[in-house]
Amino acid sequence: MNKYLAEFIGTFWLVFGGCGSAIFAAAFPELGIGFAGVALAFGLTVLTGAFALGHISGGHFNPAVSVGLWVGGRFNAKDLAPYIIAQVIGGILAAFVLRDSQELVDSPAMALINVHLLALPRLPSLIQHEVLLWLYLLKQQH
Repeated sequence: MNKYLAEFIGTFWLVFGGCGSAIFAAAFPELGIGFAGVALAFGLTVLTGAFALGHISGGHFNPAVSVGLWVGGRFNAKDLAPYIIAQVIGGILAAFVLRDSQELVDSPAMALINVHLLALPRLPSLIQHEVLLWLYLLKQQH
């Protein structure tokens, strides 16, 4: 895996896990994950992304981090634009996945399905679990 793909995946994971938890907290306030849960989700996504992909790309996962490292002389200028492009595309793709997930939940066809059987509030957790497992297995191969 190259470093640009690692940044794409890491940024996707950060936006999907962090922003997904914020959407979840807003959609289901009765479950009470609140601000602390959202903060914990962001922290855990950075932690897991850095653990799984940091050895490949440095684990920036944010254009501000890449620019800051470049300004500080700790990052090569030739890698700056590709890193930022990979990060922006990863973040945008994660936002589209989150948006499309909400449209699935709100669709009229969902009225015909027993939501308790599907456990849709747990669907993001299932997806996160699968991504985490995949990242862990990827790390074990290197």
